[in-house]
Formats: sequence, C-alpha cells, structure tokens
Amino acid sequence: MAPKQMLFCVLQVLTMFAVVSAAGVAPATLSPSIEKHQEAKVTKSHTLDNLNLLIFMFLLSMTVVTSWIFKYRRLRFVHETGLAVIYGLIVGIIIRFGTSSSSSMTIDVNPAINQSVGSPPDRLRLSFQLEKNETVSYLYGYQGESASKENEELNKATFDPEIFFNVLLPPIIFHAGYSLKRRHFFRNFGAITAFAFLGTTISCVVVGGIMYGFTRLMLLYSQNWTTWKMTNFGLTDCLFFGAIISATDPVTILAIFHDLNVDVDMYALVFGESVLNDAVAIVLAGSIEQYKSSNFDGLAVIEAIGTFVGIFIGSFVLGSVVGAMTAVLTKFTKIRDYPLLETTLFFLMSYSSFLAAEATGRLTGIVTVLFCGIAQAHYTYNNLSTESKIWTKQLFHLLNFLAENFVFLYIGISTFSFKTDKWDVSFIFAAFLAIIVGRMCNIYPLSFLLNLGRSNKIKNNYQHMMMFSGLRGAIAFALAIRNTSTAGRQVIFTTTLIIVITTVILCGGLTTQMLQWLKIRVGVEDETEMQNFHPVGSVPGDSDRSRGSTVQLPPESIPDKTWVLMKWYSFDSKFVKPLLTNSRPTLIETLPSCCEPLARFLTTQEQLESDQHIDGDSDTEVILDENAMSIGDGGSSINGSATISANDTQTLAKQGQVAGLHTPSDDDSSLIAV
Repeated sequence: MAPKQMLFCVLQVLTMFAVVSAAGVAPATLSPSIEKHQEAKVTKSHTLDNLNLLIFMFLLSMTVVTSWIFKYRRLRFVHETGLAVIYGLIVGIIIRFGTSSSSSMTIDVNPAINQSVGSPPDRLRLSFQLEKNETVSYLYGYQGESASKENEELNKATFDPEIFFNVLLPPIIFHAGYSLKRRHFFRNFGAITAFAFLGTTISCVVVGGIMYGFTRLMLLYSQNWTTWKMTNFGLTDCLFFGAIISATDPVTILAIFHDLNVDVDMYALVFGESVLNDAVAIVLAGSIEQYKSSNFDGLAVIEAIGTFVGIFIGSFVLGSVVGAMTAVLTKFTKIRDYPLLETTLFFLMSYSSFLAAEATGRLTGIVTVLFCGIAQAHYTYNNLSTESKIWTKQLFHLLNFLAENFVFLYIGISTFSFKTDKWDVSFIFAAFLAIIVGRMCNIYPLSFLLNLGRSNKIKNNYQHMMMFSGLRGAIAFALAIRNTSTAGRQVIFTTTLIIVITTVILCGGLTTQMLQWLKIRVGVEDETEMQNFHPVGSVPGDSDRSRGSTVQLPPESIPDKTWVLMKWYSFDSKFVKPLLTNSRPTLIETLPSCCEPLARFLTTQEQLESDQHIDGDSDTEVILDENAMSIGDGGSSINGSATISANDTQTLAKQGQVAGLHTPSDDDSSLIAV
C-alpha cells in the first residue's frame, strides 16, 4: 500500500472515531446555544467524576491515617478494612440523604413497534428535532434497570461492576499468590485443599439447600416476592448464592494474625484456605450459572462438575505457562540490566495472564492470575535483579492495599448509593443462618476426617478459630454486584452486602478476644514451626561441620501422604527450576550425559557462575510432619530421604528448637493473647 493511501486510511479511521464518540453524538451542525449546552453537560459530568474520585482519595487517606493511629496505640478492635467500610457507610449516608437530585432532563421512550423484546438492547439511538428544524441523534448505552427516582450524584458514586473484575481484583489475587508462604502452605497442603475444594462445595450445597427451602416459604407467604415477580427464583439461584457467599476473605483476621505472630499452622490453614477458596467459589459460581435456564438434574450436576474441573485445570495451566514464559524471558535476556524495564515486563506479563483467561470466554482470570503469582514467585523471582525483587514486592503489596481498601470503601458507599431497593430482611436473616450452618458443616466434619490421617492434629481451638474466620469480603461482593439485572439478583446483592459489612466489622473486631478465649498461641516466630523436627544423629553444638554437610532422615520416617509432593519437589529441583531459573544445580548436572549439548544450550553463564541453590526469599518448600520433614537447600539432596543442612540444625539448636531443648507449649502463659 502506498504511503498516501495508508495515510488516507488512517485519517478515515480517526474521522470515524471522532464522529462515533463516547457521547454518541451523530454528525450534525449544532447551533451555538446547543453547543454551549453540550459543553456545560460535559463540564458538569467531568466535575462530578473528579469530585467522586477526590472523595475516594480523601477516604483512603483517612483510612491510612486512622490505621496508623490504631497501630501506634496498639488498638486492634478495628482493622483498616473495617475502618474503610465505616467511612464508606458515613459518606454513603451523606450522599444519599444530604444531596438533592440535580436538575436533569428525562424522556420516557417507548418502542415504535409494539413487540416483545427478549432482553434490553445494548444501545438506544434517540433522534429528535431541536430549534430551527435541526435533527440530532444520540446513542445511549445500557446501564441496568431504571430506579423510580434517579439522582445524578448517586449514579456517579456507582462504578461499573467490570471495574472490580478487570482492575481491582487482579492485584489482590496476584498478591495472594506472589506473597504465599509456600513453606507453611505445603506443610498443610492436604488440609488446605480439602477445606478449599470439598469444604467450599459442601458450604455451597448446604447454603443453597437451606435457602431453597426458605424461598419456597417466601413464595407462599411473602408479599414482596409476589410484587417483585420472583416466582422463578429456583434451585440454581440458591446454589449460585451459596457459591458466591462461600468465598471467604479473612483479610482482617489475617492482618491481626500477622501482627500478633499467631502460630504458623493456624495462619497457614486460614490463609491457604482463603486463597484457594476464592478461586473455587468463582469457578463453582460460573459452573452453576451455566445451567440456570435448564433443569438442574443429575446429568446437569455431572456436567457442572466436569465444567468446574475443566475450567479450574485450564486456568491453572494458563497461569503456570505465563509464569514460566516470564521466567524464560528474564533468564535468557539481559533485561535484568534495566530494572525499570524488567519490573514493567513482570507487571505486564502477570496482568496479561488474567486478561488472556477472560478473553477465552471459558476460563476464569482469578484462578489464572493466582497460579501465575505462585509461579512468578517460585521461578521468575529468582531471575530478577536486586532492584526488581524489591520493586515487585513493594509494587504489588501497595496495589493490594489500595485495591482492597478501595473495595471496602465502595462496599460502604454502595449500601446507600446503589440503584436498588430490593431489601428483604427475612432473606438476610435466613442467609446468616445458612452460612453459619454451612461453615460448621465445612470445618468440623472435614477436620475430624483429616485428623484421622494427621499426626499433627488440627486442635479443637484451631477448628473454632477457623469457623470464626469465615469472613466474607471483596470476592463475594464483586460476584454479587456483577449482575443485578433482575429482582432476584438484586436481593442476592443486598444480602451479600449486609453479610460482608457485618462479618468484616464484627468478626474483625473480636479477633483478639477470640484468640484469648480459645487460648491460641501468639508471639510465635517462624522458626517455632521447626520444633517438631528431630534430626537423626545430629550434634547441636558441633560447629566444625562444613556448610554443605547434611543430616539424613531415614526414608521410612517420611509419611506416605507427602509422597506426591516429594516426587514433584524432586522433579522440580532437578529439571524445572534449572530450566527456568539461574539457580543451581544446572541441567548439565541433572540431565543424562547424552543430553549434554541441550543442557549446555539451556544453561546461562550466570547460572554457571552462581553459587545460589535456592534464593533466600523464595521461601523454600518444606513438607513437614510430626517426626519428618523434607527441605530443599543448598546442601540438601532429595533421594528418597529428607535432609537438612547441619548449619541449619546448629542454628535451630541455638534457638532451642531441636529435640531435647525447651519448646513452647500450649500452657505457656506468655504466648497466650492478652
């Protein structure tokens, strides 16, 4: 194509975008008075948008300052997320009752052709005559069901639900994966996956079943449900509500756990369950929603399970592949010499994993970005420059903090500003009862079954704390607000809103008291988790051992339940990590001699010169049991037996964590929350 033709095409495209603008104004020559009126509308809309954002910035600043005061004064009865909700509620009340509806023109439009429409149109083109016989056309977009009385200030305080899924949730979920303490996670891997997968499913079914029975009564005796035309609120709607409300988000409790240094097993169980639970709830809700219009019979259940497994596995693979691609890029290029570009690439690749999953129309971006974060932390992090390691950790920690508090602020504001008045008190009370019963059916039976095969039992006080930690938060709210087109979905949204606010403020404020009442240890350093390790033939005071020496654990002491993880860890440390990172050992050392040319090709000079076996911040995977452990370290090997370097054993001995020395007990009053 000639340059002139190409330039002409570009000009045509730009002209089309200018004509079909966001305001939807069709090309027409408007009189000066009309142009002035349009300019005034645009200016007013721009002013309201900036005022709305300014309010949120002010509230976030207030939340930060108040959080600092609480931390400085050691006040833990309200977390920053609870403060954000409270501030949001106050501002929502002011906006709702303290502002008058601004003057705006509303024209009721009816279709020219009297025919039924299956769903609202995506766009509405309105043409009418102005002064001097001028005809203009405006294009209006679909925003949802119209309220009886519109308030422009309230509308401006309400965001597009897609903002939550595409902008706010990805950094929150990615940070959960990127900051995951894999050592603690894999130590309780079986329990965490049981609570996340089986427990969430049990909770969904129990909540859905209770609400289904309740809604049958509501259809008979509730006047509101007849008025709102909710006769089609069926089993799939109840199960959908059970799925989204089963997504726990104990951010408040976890923050207090972190501040008080609660026992690492307790922290790992609550945090690990919440990380995977969110992903499971999202996939479960999507699988159920596909069968809303069909009969939810036995075949539909099997199909829903198949859909759930397919979506979850597909999202997991996509997230892991994007993480591996980023690791390859950072390993085989010199981009680490430019930390700004390296950090930018890391951010873009991570966010692209979410967008790629959503673009498929089948996978879920939340699950994808979660496992992308885990893969980035496990592989890519080891290849980053020192500056990029610091920047990526701080960047996603900051984004997580801002996004999370913004969501909770919006939760408070939307209680009074959202365009719906479908509040059903009886449905809300029934939902509270259902989630309590569902949580009980999740935690206690599964804990009993897990304890049958665990030597490190889940204690009763841990179970009670996990029961109490089932707060609902950002994920449940985002899933509920995403679709409020019908009366039934609006009832689900308002109910979810009340549950989130109540659990965040009430449960978050009582966390410290619950730790005291349940006598759960606090002030426990990370090293305390090693107290159950009993090295065979170790000499704690022997300082003459070289750094690379190891203490062997007999193979028979490794429990069978860690066999799969042990095999994966062995394969990962020998082949996957040497391929994707600059850590040792190299593929030259681990691959057979016949593959030496390929191994040399895939080994970088930095890897050959590196004496780093596992990066200090990579949070080495540890699979621990009552009397056995496996840990990957520079001087360790995994050949059917678990090992730990003698230097680490000596360090643990000095800290009193090796067998024969004093270890904290449940009766230590100094470790009980006061």
